Amino acid sequence: MWSQPRAFRVNMSKESQMRAAINQKLIEMGERERLKELLRAKLIECGWKDQLKAHCKDVIREKGFEHVTVEDLVAEITPKGRGRANILVLKPDCFHCLTAFLVLTTV
Repeated sequence: MWSQPRAFRVNMSKESQMRAAINQKLIEMGERERLKELLRAKLIECGWKDQLKAHCKDVIREKGFEHVTVEDLVAEITPKGRGRANILVLKPDCFHCLTAFLVLTTV
């Protein structure tokens, strides 16, 4: 069985530790909630939420209300929701906020 080189495992471990440290700092300073709110607002602004809501209605209409479970909807909606999230709209704002946060907290 193939295993990853030690250097790769160490780098991944450092990356995981860095992510955990950043996430902890975001939580401690309340920035994580602010970023989540920014993301929610951007998703609503670009119509993502309305598109998914309409798709849910379509799925329920196609399968029939009595024959659709929450699990069915989640399985149907999740891939489409991820695909429809407009990264070009969301990524620059979130990236800018994270970068600014990291600069301000490490100085």
